[in-house]
Amino acid sequence: MSSDAVTDPGPGLEGLAAEPGVSKPDPILSCAGVRRSFGGLTAVDVGRLEVQRGTITALIGPNGAGKSTLFNLLTGFDRMDEGRSWFEGERLDGVAGHKAARRGLVRTFQLTKALTRMTVLDNMLLAAPGQKGEHFLGAFLRSGWRAQEEENRARAEELLARFNLAHMRDELANGLSGGQRKLLEMARALMVRPSMVMLDEPMAGVNPALVQSLLGHITGLRDDGMSVVFVEHDMDVVMGISDWVVVLAQGSVIAEGRPQDIRSNQAVIDAYLGTQHDDPGADASSTEDE
Repeated sequence: MSSDAVTDPGPGLEGLAAEPGVSKPDPILSCAGVRRSFGGLTAVDVGRLEVQRGTITALIGPNGAGKSTLFNLLTGFDRMDEGRSWFEGERLDGVAGHKAARRGLVRTFQLTKALTRMTVLDNMLLAAPGQKGEHFLGAFLRSGWRAQEEENRARAEELLARFNLAHMRDELANGLSGGQRKLLEMARALMVRPSMVMLDEPMAGVNPALVQSLLGHITGLRDDGMSVVFVEHDMDVVMGISDWVVVLAQGSVIAEGRPQDIRSNQAVIDAYLGTQHDDPGADASSTEDE
């Protein structure tokens, strides 16, 4: 995919100013005054950030910019020192990751979390929410959970087919390639029927033969009405599929805008030149976040 590709503005992004902290007309996720420090190092210091509903938003920045830390703070896998966040209009800061997932905000990880000694299908079924058979009394009332279990299995089979993993349903997850594990994580995340999916470096370690498939699945999430935020180093990917791009440097948002705005933003160019001697339109896949 060429880095010169230009995507159409996502819903609600038309005419927005390309500036840090710009208000969105219908934000699904937002935060304000977020700070996180480790010892004397301030890893994240974000005054305001909003994610527009129904779009693909990329979170980029040079090595050590604070992308992974902010990602963890927003998904409940780390705690803010200061600040607030909201998801679907309700306070999110202080909410644990598993509870955020129940609300409809799910994430994947750069290092995949497949349960390798379970089958692919069982990995999917484990992610189904609100399983009645997990409760002590409910476990003895088969009539109460059997219909739900059949429904969960049908959804798992449907998602495995969608992500081209149906032929691996009965295989142990440790037999999957790196790219297939990424697909499994994405499919498993959809078992909770989320309204937002956050992907941490979805292309990292993926065989080039599967990259286009993964890209198609990410845009498919948006086409299905979900909101997507992803951390990525490959600028061809970022410029090719994003509706909106947020750029971090030294823990702060230094730029926001459509891909074409970011490509020509001098602050972004300076941030990248200062760390990897390259411009943000080039392939930055070799860099690593903190």
